[in-house]
Amino acid sequence: MSRVRIVGGRWRSRLIDVASVPGLRPTPDRVRETLFNWLSQDLSGMRCLDLFAGSGVLGFEAASRGAAETLMLERDPAALSALHKTAKTLLATQVEIVRGDAVKFLQTTSRTFDVVFVDPPYKQGWIERIAPWLDRVLQPEGWLYVEAEAALAQLGEWRIYRQGHAGQVHFHLLRRGQE
Repeated sequence: MSRVRIVGGRWRSRLIDVASVPGLRPTPDRVRETLFNWLSQDLSGMRCLDLFAGSGVLGFEAASRGAAETLMLERDPAALSALHKTAKTLLATQVEIVRGDAVKFLQTTSRTFDVVFVDPPYKQGWIERIAPWLDRVLQPEGWLYVEAEAALAQLGEWRIYRQGHAGQVHFHLLRRGQE
């Protein structure tokens, strides 16, 4: 089991365990710092969804920075176990961990979010599969964050607001209908 650190907020510098799951690659520190700078650091009162939670580092980072609610969705049992352990260690009462499939969750939930983090396993077509359902869960002025193995030009009605590249990671912050 490896570890990754939370880079900002209440739990800054705390290390969290990352389960040994094939294909699991936590978002690098540098990328998270950039993302949360783009989001203005403070997520006070926001509702966040970490759609492919994996290590949970995006969701825990959001909670550390004041998100009122962070729902983490994950289907791998080892990753789920590590997420529960981390939430308990951090006393992260604003974090809800749910086992499930991303597409089914997006199709059936009635909840909406201010920020949705999408960092799915690479080369499995997840972004294309979830794209039609994102509008259901994002607030009109919400933010969509997507990590992918290649740069995106847009995603449905969602337009690139900011983007970057670090190693194998192409990361994008998108907003509905804005160039």
